[in-house]
Amino acid sequence: MERRAAVSSLNRPDFMNLALAQAQLAADRGEVPIGAVLVVSGEVVAEAGNRTRETNDPTAHAEMLVIREAAERLSAERLIGADLYVTLEPCTMCAAAISFARIRRLYFGAADEKGGAVTSGVRFFASPTCHHAPEVYSGIGETRSADLLKAFFKEKR
Repeated sequence: MERRAAVSSLNRPDFMNLALAQAQLAADRGEVPIGAVLVVSGEVVAEAGNRTRETNDPTAHAEMLVIREAAERLSAERLIGADLYVTLEPCTMCAAAISFARIRRLYFGAADEKGGAVTSGVRFFASPTCHHAPEVYSGIGETRSADLLKAFFKEKR
């Protein structure tokens, strides 16, 4: 039984690595390197990296893009049972969208002391006006996420 569990865990996709790959693609496009992957029942439904500069859209954060794509693909306003993997702690806008979409679990890499709104800043999900709070798991791929961001901004300066 233990062996079977180990084998099945080896076959499970590493969703945070997929999000990190999207973050790298965003960096390659000159965007802030943040990537996100939305998963339902173990299957990737949507993946994206930031596109704010490319689209001249301040709401084109990776999280927003995957939520929009998943909602369209699934023909559903609410993404109940969905898990979101993102390389950086979501901002207030993205945290609100996660709540409104009723996402089940949020996994994120690096904390964002300046702009984050989950474990930093306003702590949106702890607010009494928050209608739905996902389960939150932080620090997944934290070092790689932080290193990608640091390298991007070092190059820009």
